[in-house]
Amino acid sequence: MNLTRRAAALLLLAASGWAGAQDSAQRLRTIPLNAGMHNIKAEVAMTEEQRQIGLMHRKEMPTNDGMLFIFEQKAPRCFWMKNTLLPLSIAFLADDGTVVNIEDMQPQQLDSHCSTQPVRYALEMNQGWFAKRGIKAGSKISGAPFNTGAR
Repeated sequence: MNLTRRAAALLLLAASGWAGAQDSAQRLRTIPLNAGMHNIKAEVAMTEEQRQIGLMHRKEMPTNDGMLFIFEQKAPRCFWMKNTLLPLSIAFLADDGTVVNIEDMQPQQLDSHCSTQPVRYALEMNQGWFAKRGIKAGSKISGAPFNTGAR
């Protein structure tokens, strides 16, 4: 009987969302990045799970905050906005931090937004952040992940 009560309690906790935390925003360690004179505080998503959750469930994000997605291998990368509440812009970045292309993404859409060439990095910011600062394909993002020898 005790085992049945425990199982029922665990199911109740999981159903309430307490055990899984799947409906809450993740918070990851941050690193500083720069786009020219513009400072960025980027959370770093390095694991498959961290990348899958990304910026889901956030209702707001400070102006100069974002999320840097780091992958082990270069490949064509595509993102969507399932469970993402904020409009975002995503910059796909070459190994040296050069912007390959930038895409605007609408909240809670399943449309794919893809890199135009294989990349290991993608940086999500509030929608329009890059455009307002004149950052476009060919611009550079600097910081530890893009420094020679940091890979």
